[in-house]
Amino acid sequence: QVQLVESGGRVVQTGASLKLSCAASGLTYGPYDMGWFRQFPRRAREFVASVTSGGATTDYADPVKGRFTVFKDDDQDALYLQMNELKPEDTAVYYCAARRTYVYFRPREYEYWGQGTQVTVHS
Repeated sequence: QVQLVESGGRVVQTGASLKLSCAASGLTYGPYDMGWFRQFPRRAREFVASVTSGGATTDYADPVKGRFTVFKDDDQDALYLQMNELKPEDTAVYYCAARRTYVYFRPREYEYWGQGTQVTVHS
């Protein structure tokens, strides 16, 4: 049973930095690609960033390029999202996601999800 638990979300001011963490367990049938998504109130969840299982390839949504960095620690089964220069429009619930690397999925489609962590950026 794959479980993803996010942490690190909190209230910050515009321009601040924040690092989100995702602790993964049950990644038995690996390897796994992993990603971050976010959801604004009354809107669908949207892609933020992803990293392939080996860590060689990353992908970012345009609004966060140059400000956010996604990386993983395979030894710890952990995924991170370093967020810099935060803006009020980054306020959302952030979700960690995982999918098996060698199973077909549509682009940015994931099979396992965490419960989310709230990030609030005040102006």
